[in-house]
Amino acid sequence: MSGKTVHVEFEGVNKSYDGRKLVVRDLNLRVEEGEFLTLLGPSGSGKTTCLMMLAGFEDPTGGVIRIFGDSVGKVPPRRRNIGMVFQNYALFPHLSVGENLAYPLEVRRIERAGVVERVRRALRLVRLEGFEGRRPGELSGGQQQRVAIARALVFEPRLVLMDEPLGALDRRLREEMQYEIRRIQRTLGVTVVYVTHDQQEAMAMSDRVAVFNRGRIEQVAPPEVLYEEPERGFVATFIGDNNLLFGRVLGVERDICEADTGTDVVKAFLVAPRGVGDRVTLAIRPERVALDPEPGRYSNEFEAQVDDIAFLGDHLRVRLTVCGSTDFVIKIANTVGHGAVLEDDRVRIGFTPLDCRALVPDEEREEG
Repeated sequence: MSGKTVHVEFEGVNKSYDGRKLVVRDLNLRVEEGEFLTLLGPSGSGKTTCLMMLAGFEDPTGGVIRIFGDSVGKVPPRRRNIGMVFQNYALFPHLSVGENLAYPLEVRRIERAGVVERVRRALRLVRLEGFEGRRPGELSGGQQQRVAIARALVFEPRLVLMDEPLGALDRRLREEMQYEIRRIQRTLGVTVVYVTHDQQEAMAMSDRVAVFNRGRIEQVAPPEVLYEEPERGFVATFIGDNNLLFGRVLGVERDICEADTGTDVVKAFLVAPRGVGDRVTLAIRPERVALDPEPGRYSNEFEAQVDDIAFLGDHLRVRLTVCGSTDFVIKIANTVGHGAVLEDDRVRIGFTPLDCRALVPDEEREEG
């Protein structure tokens, strides 16, 4: 965290719906003012529950939620001054676009002249000038989502929460709206807490991403750090593609360990302290593995069996048996000469220890 003002803080927050199972466990998280933070994770990981507690629609079972240092435990949703955007838009179908945007201002008893100006300003921000008189049913899905965003911003909140806002849009519109939401957030400087299960969406839009799994945060970091420096196996596989190998430490020299996978010895960068005999999960990105390198170029070089080749347009996905894994994947760019690799071939692969990360097995954390 930098020296900026902390806008939102979760401290030791738990949530249970039945008094037994925790859907959010010991959540500690800070969001800086003006930051775009994404809560990322699979369905049921607790990310939306966290958003609903911040909005005031759910009460924590334990812990404290603060906004600008003040606990909001007893503050009702309408008094938290938070803008909300949902996947289903939640627009009033019987009201015009202008009336939908005016509604949150009228509830706050803004004078009429101010309402008109703010509605115009909000529509200009989402590039829908002149749409005041249309009904939601007359708009495309992308236009309706822009109206929903404008309505969340029209009363000028300093914090906006977005829960899977692009889930109902097709791929092209999703990509367009990702850019638009980020542009608007940067223009206004508002704090955004965004929920999604789409890791590409999180990577494209966020200043930082909090990766959720089973009710807790596995890692919080900028997108590039999550991709290049995952701290746990779950993060390594949930953010992009990663090959996982499993072994035991044979020796350690500074930050590099040697691990026995049962068939080969792999050198890897130690993410957390591990000793001889300890189990490790080794993570290596498919694009960091070289095919048929010059002998001796890498300290990790192994014989592999080609089991399957899938054509994916700009690259080929080659599945190998190597280092005790029957599901090891490398990527080959779709360029001249890629056809030299065929199923059932014996090949050599290579990668550096720094590109292979030795992680604490996830099950050890579960046991702890």
